[in-house]
Amino acid sequence: MTAGLPPIQRVVTGHDANGRACFVSEDVAEPQPIPTGDANFLLLWTTETVPADNNDPVDGRERDVGTTLKGGSAFRIVDMLPGGESPFHRTNSIDYGIVLEGEVELELEDGRKTTVGRHGVIVQRGTNHLWRNTTDKPCRIAFILIEAPAYLHEGKPLDEAKPEQVDERYGDARIP
Repeated sequence: MTAGLPPIQRVVTGHDANGRACFVSEDVAEPQPIPTGDANFLLLWTTETVPADNNDPVDGRERDVGTTLKGGSAFRIVDMLPGGESPFHRTNSIDYGIVLEGEVELELEDGRKTTVGRHGVIVQRGTNHLWRNTTDKPCRIAFILIEAPAYLHEGKPLDEAKPEQVDERYGDARIP
């Protein structure tokens, strides 16, 4: 199902043979449905390492990545469809989410909830949470996920539980 939101323009820069800035690529793509059917994802870029290596010639979109990329970072657009809901999950990452359109409800494992609207920003620090679109309109969020060590509670790391690990609807499909 499409979200009815515009496609995403992606412009990638780099350096030419003389070390001068140049455009490496430019494309337009639409987020694609994930196996659960309640959201569409579009991977824009990944880095294999943190800090990133600007000499890496790989198009960051071409790396195999789940929700996060071990040792690296992932940048994607997520269109949460009306009524869509993620499973509760926790990743070993720090996540920056910017709501571009619509609104999304963020629920924590203790049941507390907050709504984040257009232009709102979420800083997700390895907590167990879920996302829910309670409206009749799609919600578009830009997510940047950067690997981080697991949160230590009383000296012990909390277990990671990525959506594709806790929700059988993902199967073994690649997360776009």
